[in-house]
Amino acid sequence: MNSILLASNRGPVSFTVSEDGVLTMKRGGGGLVSGLSGVAKDQGVLWVCAALSDGDHSAVRQAPGGRLDHAGYKTGALRMLDIAPAVFHRAYNSVANSTLWFVNHLLYDTPNAPHFGTRFQRDWESYRDYNGAFALALAEEAGHGARVMVQDYHLTLTPAMLRAERPDLRIAHFSHTPWAPPEYFSLLPDDVAGEVLEGILGADHAGFLTHRWAGAFMDCCETVLGARVNRADRTITHEGRVTRVGVHALGVDGKALWARAAEPDVESHMAALREQVGERRLIVRIDRTELSKNIVRGLLAYREFLAAHPEWHGRVVHLAFAYPSRHDLPEYREYTASVQRCAQEIEDEYATEDWVPLILNVEDDYPRSLAAYRMADVLLVNPIRDGMNLVAKEGPVLSPRCALVLSREAGAAAELGPHALMVNPYDVSGTAGALHRALVMPEEERARRREGLESAATALPPQKWLAAQLDALA
Repeated sequence: MNSILLASNRGPVSFTVSEDGVLTMKRGGGGLVSGLSGVAKDQGVLWVCAALSDGDHSAVRQAPGGRLDHAGYKTGALRMLDIAPAVFHRAYNSVANSTLWFVNHLLYDTPNAPHFGTRFQRDWESYRDYNGAFALALAEEAGHGARVMVQDYHLTLTPAMLRAERPDLRIAHFSHTPWAPPEYFSLLPDDVAGEVLEGILGADHAGFLTHRWAGAFMDCCETVLGARVNRADRTITHEGRVTRVGVHALGVDGKALWARAAEPDVESHMAALREQVGERRLIVRIDRTELSKNIVRGLLAYREFLAAHPEWHGRVVHLAFAYPSRHDLPEYREYTASVQRCAQEIEDEYATEDWVPLILNVEDDYPRSLAAYRMADVLLVNPIRDGMNLVAKEGPVLSPRCALVLSREAGAAAELGPHALMVNPYDVSGTAGALHRALVMPEEERARRREGLESAATALPPQKWLAAQLDALA
């Protein structure tokens, strides 16, 4: 039985299956995996996750009890859940990503959406079932008095469900996203809003990335549930239970990141990119094609920068890596298409025979991302709302001369703001001006700011982040 467990929708590895049935394992994607996979493996944490791909499902069905480490894979302790595709689709796409994500990122076009009818009620039942599968697996795997760390908006109901099964466990829930204020959170049906909050309050400890998101959660508990909130002590009392609220900013492990970025595949990508761009200055962005990442406005800002500063034509290239995200959802497919259309318009307007002003990549490639970090003169991170944004922290660690243009709505702004060029993510012209200031920044200021960024980014690496929450459950 295990004494420390971690639960998340996405796991540290994923599998692809070839036509002849051969399984190939690779690193999982996403910021949570990037932050936690190494430390979880090092500390012997049992990770419980869902099978996402056909390859994942094949691997799980060949592993005893879904334990991939017992099937010979070098994953660290890992159990993957083989959840029925229809249940997973409704829980993941219809509820987690099309509802809870939209609420917490304030993304709804409220004159037209959301609609909560009978179809949503069916989807919500699947979300309950999905959370129940995690609660059952954790209950089966946990030793007496074990500490369990449940991650993110996919699993808001799991803490209360697990508490009902195993009252001996110490349970934490951590939200990697923002949290909506009560007036926006209340877009959810009243019973659903209450169930989400009470699900998290089944934990002993509810963690958030910033004080801002923690405060919004406490406000929701007070307004929606009528819970008793002590903001000085950061405790919430509801139905006889007390949940402590913690703020744990997630940083990066600089040494581990550098070790990975120095490997031959990254060096090879650097050589290929340098051949493409020559000695031109580089503005880099690395994102998923997620609605909250604000990629289109970032491209429009680059376009305005080129229009306002013809002296930079031929001297700068924008490397924009926009990796596919949630293409099961029509909003995301259209957003990806918008990104591609905007990029094509920039190329059509400004490209010459010997200068490509924008290189857009939409195929996920982690080593290429690391190569781009190392080469960046400017890193653009301009989300309209973000829980943390590890890209903003990884870039300054790897680039020797990176200037960061950062949205004030990124969670990372609380730590990196004094050393970055801060922008309003909706202000395209302001962002264009910040790109220019970043490019012409004097070297002494660039070095000073970059040193501050690196220091702040590595202050709370995943090891300390995990330890702080485990201590909170001691």
